[in-house]
Amino acid sequence: MIASIEFTNFKILRAARIELGPFNLLIGPNGSGKTSVLVALQRLRQLAARPPQFAVKPAPASADCGHLLFRFTAPFADVLAQIECAPDGTGRSLRIVGGHDVPARWPALVARLATVRVVTLEQAALARPSPAGAAILLGDDGTNLPAALDRLSREQPDTWARLVDEFRRILPEYRSLGIATADDGTRRLVAEIIGEERALGAEELSQGTLALIGLLVLTLVQPLPSVLCLEEIDRGIHPRLLREVRDLLYRLSYPEPGQSRTQILTTTHSPYLLDLFRDQLDEVVVAQKRGAEATFERLSDREDLRGAIGSASLGDLWYSGILGGVPEER
Repeated sequence: MIASIEFTNFKILRAARIELGPFNLLIGPNGSGKTSVLVALQRLRQLAARPPQFAVKPAPASADCGHLLFRFTAPFADVLAQIECAPDGTGRSLRIVGGHDVPARWPALVARLATVRVVTLEQAALARPSPAGAAILLGDDGTNLPAALDRLSREQPDTWARLVDEFRRILPEYRSLGIATADDGTRRLVAEIIGEERALGAEELSQGTLALIGLLVLTLVQPLPSVLCLEEIDRGIHPRLLREVRDLLYRLSYPEPGQSRTQILTTTHSPYLLDLFRDQLDEVVVAQKRGAEATFERLSDREDLRGAIGSASLGDLWYSGILGGVPEER
């Protein structure tokens, strides 16, 4: 859906461009602009909900004003969306550039942009009970997980059964997953482990277990987002389970015929997750930080890389600095 983003004076991204495909794994050191890509998509979703300006050409950049320029895939390949930002990255205005018929087609693109999700799953938020009257959608930090699961079990029982089956397949030590509702309407996540008589509350589950449940909600529950951005998807996940996480996301970015596609952007600091993309270098984007500026480079654009890989793991090459995207040394 999003073909590319150009950054001008946007946080550390002074003059950078990132090309996006169906699946995008962003690696790089802290402060290299990975999160800024996700923030840019947040700004686009927020400002797309407001009345835009329509123009013949993009506004010129200036030293005291940042710009984000978005290009899209078909059927909106001729549309440019330009966001003007304050120095701190706050979005100020949205300008739409394209042919004379763009104002008539813009609402169709807005409908897709409204479903963009930028998610950072936090253990405390995922474990928190949902009080009566809480929102029934999973929050961007994992808030309201029990309410979202309760709604799923009632309104989409087939998807609920599939979610529980997937959970038990990936973590076979668990016998069941469910929701307990108190007299005051508070809902809590509970899970049963094989061999244990009592059910465990969410506060007793590990960060990785809770993150997996949150991911299952994000990747199974309809309607699915047009773009799903995930911050540090490996957080709390055991390295042996990272292939399962990748495959959950792959099902969205490479769906079965007739199903809608969700574009995936996810950041990571895990060399173990990177190892899984040895044969998919076009899906890995390296954020390179040089002083106070950062740029992006797709691994498939590195002519020298395939020969350098040899029998080494991609994670080892990243750690050694051959791929770039590592902290600067003094």
